[in-house]
Amino acid sequence: MPPAPPVVAVLRLDGVIAARGGLRGKGLSIAGLAEPIERAFRLKDLAAVALVINSPGGSPVQSALIERRIRQLALEKNVPVLAFAEDVAASGGYWLALAADEIYAQEASIMGSIGVVSAGFGFTDLIRRFGIERRVHTAGTSKAMLDPFRAEEPGDVERLKALQLDIHDGFKDLVRARRGARLREDDEIFTGAVFTGRQALARGLIDGIGDLRQVLRERFGTRVRLRPVGERPRRRFGLRFPGLASRLDPIDLLTDGLNALEERAIWARFGL
Repeated sequence: MPPAPPVVAVLRLDGVIAARGGLRGKGLSIAGLAEPIERAFRLKDLAAVALVINSPGGSPVQSALIERRIRQLALEKNVPVLAFAEDVAASGGYWLALAADEIYAQEASIMGSIGVVSAGFGFTDLIRRFGIERRVHTAGTSKAMLDPFRAEEPGDVERLKALQLDIHDGFKDLVRARRGARLREDDEIFTGAVFTGRQALARGLIDGIGDLRQVLRERFGTRVRLRPVGERPRRRFGLRFPGLASRLDPIDLLTDGLNALEERAIWARFGL
């Protein structure tokens, strides 16, 4: 009786990385991915776990939590992990790719963006136009740092910059630790610059140019079985409209609109 063909779990990581989903409940977070990650490593005859990544980044905390959970299970189960970038695996998306032992991309994939960015909106002129007075009372001089309804304070910006630099240092440490001797550092690699797949390969940010099916068939043979693993659809009973009342609230509608704009801006940084 011939041995069972090798199985590769395929886990798709598609979207902006955030603690909460977007308007349609989409997005990548440890809360949404913990169970699919566990299932991926529980498959029978498992030869490897493949991560298919299409993400422009987002929350560094969620990126770290997802990457760490994948690494923990890879070590516990002694299963190799391979990452395959599609359109973009940049910033937090590249952070996710670092969970893999090997990273592959297409020639035109957008990779890298090893940096930290904070973005938001300021409404000081808007509330002034409508005669709205902003009232904030704090115990602690930094408690209302960067309140979007108040003018920016230089000291607040300096504190934010210090936080960003610390997170950036952690990102760089992870890249160096995971890529090791394969990494070929230059003046651009940690500036937040982005690279094509070909440029990323030259810098040692990835291990090769190739797609999921091609690489896995070369690695495990033509009998390899790819098993997609993802979030299970939520059950719905009857005609229910969860959150409808809150969606009619003007503040919630404004917040949702701004979140959608912010999500769109993250993708737009990479021309997508």
